Amino acid sequence: MTVAELGETLGETAAQQPAYPTLSPSRAADFKTCPLLYRFRTIDRLPEQPTRDQARGTLVHAVLERLFDLPAARRTAAAAAGLVTPEWERLVEEAPPLAELLPEGEREPFLASAAELLEGYFTVEDPRRLEPAEREALISTVVDERLLIRGYVDRLDVSPAGDLRVVDYKTGGAPREAFEARALFQLKFYALVLWRTRGVVPRVLRLLYLRDREICDYAPDPEELVRFERTLLALWQAIDRATAERDFRPKPSRLCDWCSHQALCPAYGGTPPPYPEPGDEAAASALIPQEDDRLTAGDEGEAPRSG
Repeated sequence: MTVAELGETLGETAAQQPAYPTLSPSRAADFKTCPLLYRFRTIDRLPEQPTRDQARGTLVHAVLERLFDLPAARRTAAAAAGLVTPEWERLVEEAPPLAELLPEGEREPFLASAAELLEGYFTVEDPRRLEPAEREALISTVVDERLLIRGYVDRLDVSPAGDLRVVDYKTGGAPREAFEARALFQLKFYALVLWRTRGVVPRVLRLLYLRDREICDYAPDPEELVRFERTLLALWQAIDRATAERDFRPKPSRLCDWCSHQALCPAYGGTPPPYPEPGDEAAASALIPQEDDRLTAGDEGEAPRSG
């Protein structure tokens, strides 16, 4: 799905449904991590330059999505490797700033590193035996008749018996506690949406760590998702209160090492920009998720991707 198509889809949805405040797993995780980070990304809409790791993650996701366009018998490691260069060229065409991440002479090593991650994928799954029901799917639902939650699922598998498996690709390193908790939070978010919209609790939430060639499976249950829904509503109340009071405080942690906005953070001696006033473009859309929700949806973030 292109950005334009996605915009049209969201526009049609908005025309059919009452307007609700909206929360995605990325923005929810931002607020949990650091309320000021949430403000910078969602209210101030400060730009963030994607890193090379993020761009690599985006490229690997794009290749894996295209891989399943091939007939099952042709979904081989060689075929995936052959998709790396054309998919990178497509991404650069859609987002030219990505090319600036790779100085002359560094393009080939970068593409080779993406191909190596794809080799890792084939050690944990055989795509010739899979027929995903959905890929890069936007899913959403309204909880408690007051909050729209939505997000992108990398892959959704449905068994002949109707069991659901939510699959998320991770191109970062070995699971670390902070990122593992963020990843499971994201998958529980998707599980809640699927349960509320389809009446089925996913049997498996699966994280595929390609670099370390590991699989992490988690099985949620209805009681857990009910508690998770309450957690999301409480989180939204905290966001709503912080927005009304314009009080988004920094929350220093080890994750600050990955933050693009340290220069504006009081915890590092910086000063945030003036808070957007009503009528400002940023303030008018502060509670509407950006297309770059996928920027921070995986690993330590991923550059924007479409298609």
